[in-house]
Amino acid sequence: MKKIISTLLFASLIAYSCNKTKTQAPKNSSGIIKKDTAPVEKEQSTAGKQVSDFVSSQYEIQYETEGDLNHDGLPDKALVLRKKDDTLAQRTMIVLLKNPDKTYRLFKSSETVFPDEYNESGYKMHDPEDISIEKGTLNINLYDIGPYGNQFSKFKYMNDNLILTYIETYNMGAGSHSALYYEPMKGKVILETVNTMEQEMPSETKKVQVKKERFLFENVSPDDVITNVYNSVEQE
Repeated sequence: MKKIISTLLFASLIAYSCNKTKTQAPKNSSGIIKKDTAPVEKEQSTAGKQVSDFVSSQYEIQYETEGDLNHDGLPDKALVLRKKDDTLAQRTMIVLLKNPDKTYRLFKSSETVFPDEYNESGYKMHDPEDISIEKGTLNINLYDIGPYGNQFSKFKYMNDNLILTYIETYNMGAGSHSALYYEPMKGKVILETVNTMEQEMPSETKKVQVKKERFLFENVSPDDVITNVYNSVEQE
């Protein structure tokens, strides 16, 4: 009799154990917890002890310049950043102001102010490219003897902003050379055209007054500004 009771008790324990195991099993039949393995891009730092603190591991510094931008006697920095693994990606330009304690703070960042390095066919659009800071002005100078021409932009530090104050372009096309001089805040435009089809190469200068504009560094595209100016002049 004792043997029968022991056998029944043992069987009951096995059944209870199996039932408990089933109850505690995870709802996910695979039993595997999936994790998001996608890399998380580090947000851009707004303060740092050195320039590299503002550049994530996915980017590299293509151009760098130094100068007193905000007239406080301290050397500020401007950087052009590009992705290491994608030369066709849009470049980023950032401006860092130096603090009295020799650290830096992020002043302005733009995804549009500096043009693409290559077109869709892989042709380098401007070569050389140059940036500089002089007398409170950030200069972006792009050169090309081909279809894209030269493009010079000036951004001036004004009331804690960087404002586009001047654009100059020069293009050599089939049959003519043309130059554009534009001061957005004054609305002044000068167009010069040289007719290279004639031996004497006569030139024509046209002065136009357009709407005054205030373009901020962080969201302006000089290429778009130039296109809009030409369209405005054609309507005059």
